This record gives sequence, C-alpha cells and structure tokens, in this order.
Amino acid sequence: MEQQGTATGELIVTPAGDGGPHTAADYALSARTRARIADGVPANTRRAYARQWSAFTLWCGEHGRVALPATAHTLAEYTTHLCDAGQAPASVEQAIAAVRTMHRLAGHAGQPATEPARLALRAYKRGRAEAGGRGQREAPPITIDALRAMVSACDLDTPAGRRDRLLLVLGLALMGRRSELVALMREDVREVADGLEVTIRTSKTDKDSAGETIAIPRGTHPLTDPVAAWRDWLDVLDRAGHAGGRLLRRINRHGTVGPSLGADAVNVIVRDLAVRAGLPYAHAVTAHSLRAGGATVAYAAGVPVAVIAKHGRWAPASPVVLRYIRAVDRWRDNPMRNVGL
Repeated sequence: MEQQGTATGELIVTPAGDGGPHTAADYALSARTRARIADGVPANTRRAYARQWSAFTLWCGEHGRVALPATAHTLAEYTTHLCDAGQAPASVEQAIAAVRTMHRLAGHAGQPATEPARLALRAYKRGRAEAGGRGQREAPPITIDALRAMVSACDLDTPAGRRDRLLLVLGLALMGRRSELVALMREDVREVADGLEVTIRTSKTDKDSAGETIAIPRGTHPLTDPVAAWRDWLDVLDRAGHAGGRLLRRINRHGTVGPSLGADAVNVIVRDLAVRAGLPYAHAVTAHSLRAGGATVAYAAGVPVAVIAKHGRWAPASPVVLRYIRAVDRWRDNPMRNVGL
C-alpha cells in the first residue's frame, strides 16, 4: 500500500503484503535520506507542488474521493472546480502537474490520465478568451535604453544604489533567474581580461547541479558596464567586511550591509526602479523582465537562438525563448513595414 507523507509533499511508498522476501526494513527511509530526496526538487517547485497537493487532497476529502491513486474522473472534476473558482490557467496547469508528479513519486506512473482534465482546461481557456479575459501574463522585456534609465535612477553614492546597479546589469547580461541571482556567492564572479566570468552553481535546467560558467563581456557604456558595476559593489562589500558569502545582500535604511537578499526582494527592487525611471510599463515589470530583456536584445542584435538558449540556461527547444524571438520578428520582419501605409 502507498501512504501519503507530510504536507511538504513527501510521499513514502511502503508496499505491504506482497508475499515476497521484503520486510518493513527494505522500505524504510532515514530522516537524512528523506531530506535529500526532498532537496532534489528545486525549493520553489517543492513549495508550489506542496500547496497544490495539499489543496487537492483537501478537496478530495471534502467530496468523498480518493486522492491517491486518483482517477482521471477525479482529476477532471477537480480541474473544473479550479476553473469555476476563476483560477488562472497557469495555476490550473500547475495543479495538474503537481497531482501527476505526486502519483509518479508514489509509484503510480501514468496515473491519473490527464486528457479529460486538459480538455476541460482547454474549454476554460477558450471561454476566457472569448469573454475578453487576459491570456498568460508575460513580464515585458527590459531593453538596453530602459536598463540605462533604471540604472540612472540608482543613487550610486549609496550602498543600495551600487547593489541595485549590479543586480540590474547582471540580471540582463546573465539572462538570470531570480533564484540564480540571489544564490550567487562573491567567489562565483571573477574578473578576467575580457570581462567577468560568472559561475552558476545550479539552475532550473541543471538538475544534477553540474554548474556552468557564463562569460559576460565588458560594457561600452559607463552606466551599464558589468565590470565597473562589479568593482563598485566589491568596494562596498570590502568596506563592510564581507570578504566572502552571498554576493547580493540586504541593506537597511542606515546603509548597513546585511545578510543575503531574498528572491521576493529582487522583484520589489526591479519594479521600484522601473517606476522611478518612468518606464511606461513599469507596473508590469518583474525580475523576469531582465531575463526576457537579455534574450530579446541579443536576438535583435543577430545572436543565434541556440547561443541565446545556452547562455540563458534554457532547454534547447524552450518555447519561452521562441516567444521572445517572435516578439522581435513580428516587428522586424513585419510584411506591412514598407507597403506605404
């Protein structure tokens, strides 16, 4: 039989009564092993799936349904419940993925079938579109001009201003995820003759944490030169006595450099600087706008898609990168551009 684990999304498979030579000891997991299994899933994904699984099991209990193993009918009915509650399609997609993942971890590969649930979701998406609902929200990409405007909004005479400048420049030049930026250690960045070498120890697509070193060339503009931004922030860290540890750190209202910066704080900083810079789409800007901007400006400059995907640590055929490319192409290669309207 399979037993559901804790609310953290842990599942423990404990077959019993199979008539074989195995005993309970063969299915036992130590606390250390359980922790390592849990840590094998990225923290953000783990938290999101735990929330989704908890909500699903609660709903199943309230409606007299079995959560594990669940039937395709149960998953489809739960999908309709989420749609009726007005959840965003992306959230419903995540819920379906979470339920499938938890079944797979429990040894129920291929269960429950998702086709009925996905058909229900497809109808929901179509209904939202016909009703004028918004599609998937995407963070607007930060262009080079916008980046310079945001850096200009930083007070470079203060520790916070110097940190924020480096955050902006690295975020775009690395095409960095929030999780990658806040995980950087001081020793992960090294100045070389041509610019900076930044080691990303692990990322969403690097599930085995092999790590990768990304080359960041020197800049041509004094405001957004990655090397200059790096040196200015190092000076702040040195004065504060932080010779090692996390690269990006909190700074209190007195200018004191503290512990590591959180991922949520990155969003706040980036959006605040977009507002201060007067960007027309500032309300929609997120930290992901830097990652999207890096890919967008690189493609507009003629960089091949495969090179962009590798630099930004996307899967080679990532649909996300293709969306950025299409956004450039629909203007650059627009059939109506030179018709004389």
